[in-house]
Amino acid sequence: MIQVVIAIAMLAILAFVALEWLESTTNHNQRIVVPSLSKKTLDEVTTILEEKTLRFEVQDSANFNPDYPRYSVIEQNPAAGSEVKENRKIYVTLNPSGYRKIEVPNVVQRTRRQAEPKLIALGFKIGSVTYKPNIAQDMVLELRHNGKRLAPGTKLMKTSTIDLVLGDGKTSAINLSN
Repeated sequence: MIQVVIAIAMLAILAFVALEWLESTTNHNQRIVVPSLSKKTLDEVTTILEEKTLRFEVQDSANFNPDYPRYSVIEQNPAAGSEVKENRKIYVTLNPSGYRKIEVPNVVQRTRRQAEPKLIALGFKIGSVTYKPNIAQDMVLELRHNGKRLAPGTKLMKTSTIDLVLGDGKTSAINLSN
């Protein structure tokens, strides 16, 4: 009977020592509030997180967001205000330097009604619309950017303005009937 009591006491003491050791080595009650890194540069992020004994890792860049400065943080995980332990890694997503380049689709010989939504869906803006004599009314005859003719497949920055040259729907000056 005494041996059972001694064994239970030893087990209780061993459990208590193990729990105290775990609490001290895992910083059990220590919490650091994650700061907001939004719109901060990498240099600022480094300084802020080193002061709080936190680390960071850059995730892949996201799509360009004009509301944030270039190369600044647009997302972070864990979120600002979260409580973490010392030396925790904060994952940040950076704003790239600008919009990515997109291939101009082949909308020549398509109607304006088909071409405009396709260009807008890709992120382009429609600029001026001019007309040339051509039998096909509102048929896209060519695309222009900054006054230069665009070939389908050319890469332009997203949000670039594309001007349309369309047919006016009138027959050309040559009389086709003899």
